[in-house]
Amino acid sequence: MLRIELDQKVTTFGEVANAVSRAGGDIVAIDVIRSDKQSTTRDITVNLGEQAEKLIADKIRMLPGVILHHISDPTFLVHLGGKIEIQPKIPVKNRDDLSKVYTPGVAKVCMAIHENPEKAFTLTIKRNTVAVISDGTAVLGLGDIGPEAAMPVMEGKAMLFKQLAGVDAVPICLNTKDTEDIIRTIKNMAPAFGGINLEDISSPRCFEIETRLKEELDIPVFHDDQHGTAVVVLAGLINSLRLTKKKIEDIRIVVVGIGAAGVSIVKMLLGAGAKTILAVDRQGILTRDHTYENPLWDWVARNTNQENTKGSLSDAMNGADVFIGVSGPNVLKLEEVHRMSSDPVIFAMANPTPEIDPEAAAPFVRVIATGRSDFPNQINNVLCFPGIFRGALDCRASQINEEMKLAASKAIAYTVTDDELNEQYIIPSIFNEKVVQEIRDQVVQAAIQTGVARRIPPEFRGSKFAERKLTPIS
Repeated sequence: MLRIELDQKVTTFGEVANAVSRAGGDIVAIDVIRSDKQSTTRDITVNLGEQAEKLIADKIRMLPGVILHHISDPTFLVHLGGKIEIQPKIPVKNRDDLSKVYTPGVAKVCMAIHENPEKAFTLTIKRNTVAVISDGTAVLGLGDIGPEAAMPVMEGKAMLFKQLAGVDAVPICLNTKDTEDIIRTIKNMAPAFGGINLEDISSPRCFEIETRLKEELDIPVFHDDQHGTAVVVLAGLINSLRLTKKKIEDIRIVVVGIGAAGVSIVKMLLGAGAKTILAVDRQGILTRDHTYENPLWDWVARNTNQENTKGSLSDAMNGADVFIGVSGPNVLKLEEVHRMSSDPVIFAMANPTPEIDPEAAAPFVRVIATGRSDFPNQINNVLCFPGIFRGALDCRASQINEEMKLAASKAIAYTVTDDELNEQYIIPSIFNEKVVQEIRDQVVQAAIQTGVARRIPPEFRGSKFAERKLTPIS
């Protein structure tokens, strides 16, 4: 947005509009802030590319009788002062209110929790609050940009938790990259939270941090970059197979990029029944007869590639039914797509540039999905984490296990009905209000069935539980 002051005796607004247009901008809104016989002040909202902002400013400054007061980016305006705030649930209007929420009345509540720590779930924010924690080392596609720079992402995630699932989330960015420091810090703050959502922590440290915290805490710990992505990928694959009439145990799957998300995707595919998976990274196809420096690569190699196929991504693509990419731009070539089986499925999720140009690949595949919002079938972990934590909190699960993640995948997939399902719509919108509730219900059911639920929501008790019509999780 540009705020300009225009001397109407010297120049016209049409000349300003022409200058904006010549610089590559498109005026979409005009607001008059002040106007008199001599001058007018207007806010102009302009759509423009990243390189056009300076050019527009320079051209406007060159116009006689025009003062450019400032330029503001609407995205920056949204972030002014942060995107979230804390609000009390009840007002404090008098001394009686004060004595109940603080001293002296709060003392009896403190002692009740002291005598039975489980009461923290009913008498504090713990029951509905998640910590969103990062060290800023693997932020979006930006890499290691530090804890302060990671805060806008964590705030955004907290907003989505609240808006989509009613979960209160607190963004926390830690000023340390030391694995033991991170584990110790999170353990020390855990009493205030009902769950821990790890975010944007670089690999391979993220694996140890999550594993240790899951072992040492009795609340759900969920690294969303790993598991959220994997849950949504599996949901998209389930629906792709509904279209192609193939079974997961019969298909050949190539997973490229064996980092945090890639490892979790492989694990979820195996858990869902996949038999033939080729895992590919910079060294080529991971094979069973090779020992890797990364112990997780060793695990993946031992549990995939039954035929011990060797070679590059190009070799892996021969006869593949599904390509899943969580790697980098343009690693998949069109000639390799041509060597896939009939009705091929491609998930090219590298951001901002996918592993293959979706428009170039589209004529030759049955289904294509990306991580981008400007193409159909966006694989976005926003579909997963609000509902999966809503379910875990509602049943006070001690962890989020594989069965709960599989249940979440199926809940997402079957939110798309048979009538809605098509090649351009294998994944529901993040604004589909059914998604969170479906995930929540399936996750609660899976938690109860696997014995990690410590509270049974009323609608799951007794005969009501037996009567529930949920998508089967088996």
